[in-house]
Amino acid sequence: MLEADLVKALANDNRLQILEWLRDPEAHFPPQRDGDLVRDGVCSLFIAEKLGVSQPTCGEHLKVLGRAGLLRSKKIKQWVFYQRDEERIAAVKEMLSGDW
Repeated sequence: MLEADLVKALANDNRLQILEWLRDPEAHFPPQRDGDLVRDGVCSLFIAEKLGVSQPTCGEHLKVLGRAGLLRSKKIKQWVFYQRDEERIAAVKEMLSGDW
C-alpha cells in the first residue's frame, strides 16, 4: 500500500514539475552564487520563481516532497537547497510498477 505522504506528493502537477526540473537542474536554473546546482541542489528561491508562486507556497510543495522522501535539503548560509533523492525515486518507481 502506498504511503499517504507519497500519494500526496505525486498528486500535484506543481510538485511533479519540480521533480522534473530537478532531474536536470543545470538545464532549468541559472548558476547560483552559493551552492552548486548539481552537488548541492537548487535554492528554493529559484524554484519558487520558476514555478511562479510565492515562497511560502513553494515551501509547502518542497515540504510535501521532502516528507515523501523524494527530495533532500541542504542548508548553506541562510539558503536551503533541494535535490532529488534518486534512490528513493527509483524505489518508488519499482513499487509503482509492481503487481498490486
